[in-house]
Amino acid sequence: METGMSAQRIVIIGAALAGATAAVTLRDEGFEGEIKLIGAERQLPYNRPPLSKGYLRGEERFEDQLVNPAGAYAEKGIELRLGTRATAIDATRKHVEVDGSERIAYDQLLVATGGRNRSVSMPGAELNGVLQLRTVEESDRIRAAAQRGSRAVVVGLGFIGSEVAASLRQLGVEVTALAPDRAPLARVLGVEVGEILAGIHRDKGVELVLGDSVAAFEGSGRVERVRTTSGRLIECDFVVAGIGIVPNTELLAAAGARVDNGVLVDEHCRTSLPEVYAAGDVTNHQHPIFGRVRVEHWNNGFQQGKAAARAMLGSPRPYDYLHTFWSDQYEHLIEYVGFATSWDRLVFRGRPETRTFLGFYLKDGLVRAAVGVNRGGDPEDSKTESELGSVARLIRDRVKVEPERLADEAVDLRRLSR
Repeated sequence: METGMSAQRIVIIGAALAGATAAVTLRDEGFEGEIKLIGAERQLPYNRPPLSKGYLRGEERFEDQLVNPAGAYAEKGIELRLGTRATAIDATRKHVEVDGSERIAYDQLLVATGGRNRSVSMPGAELNGVLQLRTVEESDRIRAAAQRGSRAVVVGLGFIGSEVAASLRQLGVEVTALAPDRAPLARVLGVEVGEILAGIHRDKGVELVLGDSVAAFEGSGRVERVRTTSGRLIECDFVVAGIGIVPNTELLAAAGARVDNGVLVDEHCRTSLPEVYAAGDVTNHQHPIFGRVRVEHWNNGFQQGKAAARAMLGSPRPYDYLHTFWSDQYEHLIEYVGFATSWDRLVFRGRPETRTFLGFYLKDGLVRAAVGVNRGGDPEDSKTESELGSVARLIRDRVKVEPERLADEAVDLRRLSR
């Protein structure tokens, strides 16, 4: 069967951001055949970023986090099957097995199974009160434990750990944050920017224990303390472990798809299996600027869900989204554009100590990424080109710029990008 509008049955495994966005996009782009959206969770597809922020703090309702309005799926003729787990893919016979027995035929398949929390494997991980955050139920459990005056240990200071630490402090919880790195978000933003964020957390009352890690969780039935590898004991009432996710590639790997830190997809979101596409956290996608990357942020799930839907309908346009993300911590907004796992120079515009600045990550004279702390603006706002929007143009067009000009506030970034 030809790819595109000739497909009559599209099945989507994974009813979260990427899958739900793809389903609606298929309809909006004119697809008239069957769409089945299968999700293991029982809730309607929802957005995860608020789970560590506004929803966790009780400031936002679950209904506000839905990817699409509750009635959108029925209105668009999308069959939504929640609480249903896909257990196998037969790419030769073109069917999906669900709940171990039922078989659902497809002409094209989209896999958007996302990821799952890394297992907490230290001794004592089974104790009550050792929590993680990925689902709305897990956010609810953290919120229930977060009584004012209680003591929490947050393990890991990536995005989830940093945001949870901030939210817990805003709820009046005493927080100790433990991480093996030299600073929060050091692996993504570097130590220099991470130390600015460390100062923000310390000013808000978070005790940071850096360069150390968990040896064991201890307690009688419930966690009461954390023992670190350096021998330190940290008393606590509960723990939140934010130690990253593992992409859910097992279905695709068992079906014969190529997998390496996610399922490998090309620039059109195609896996190595015929008529099988993938989108979101589960993918390791081929980017025209950054090469092979796996990105775990909301913007990628949303944009790649749309791109995969259009690719399934025959769009020739490659998925070349210039990655962006944001994080809210206390009153501070962190925005990022591009993708850089390493750099040979970090250039600041504005003084980092003021906590209002841009940072440019350069490699071989090219800007690969930039971060804005309380500055920069939405890089995707087409109405008024923001500072980060101008930086996005520098990255996309591979414009070489002298570091001194990037740092000079008198130099208009819009002019550099043009």
